[in-house]
Amino acid sequence: MVIGFTSSVQSNLLLFIIMLFEDLKIIEPILRALKQEGYTTPTPIQQQAIPLALAQRDVLGCAQTGTGKTAAFSIPILQLLSERTQGSKGNRPIKALILTPTRELAIQIEESIDAYGRNLGWTNPANRGIETWSRHTCGYTRQAN
Repeated sequence: MVIGFTSSVQSNLLLFIIMLFEDLKIIEPILRALKQEGYTTPTPIQQQAIPLALAQRDVLGCAQTGTGKTAAFSIPILQLLSERTQGSKGNRPIKALILTPTRELAIQIEESIDAYGRNLGWTNPANRGIETWSRHTCGYTRQAN
């Protein structure tokens, strides 16, 4: 957390606090990926949603396009899955299902999850909308997170 001061037009000092991703108790492999993606500080939706989601609370977030909603829900998913799958081998059931209204959004989310989870050593077999489900089921049962 970075604490700073600034003065206003009327010479009043205002305190401001900049939260860092490290303050959100995100694990090191994901923090490293966020740095590789150029992320420096969490957005307001991320500051509010990530701690609740990591505590396994239900979260409903609403924010403008481009404010980091995908990271706000996918970072906790990756971290919680990481904690649950350490040491497990063989076939594993699906542990997260993300539904989107369009194929394009599904692709964007998949790319973000791949980027944030790149240091976890996982596979991400996404089924994008109109593709047949049976074509992907073998990917979901083999080493999928």
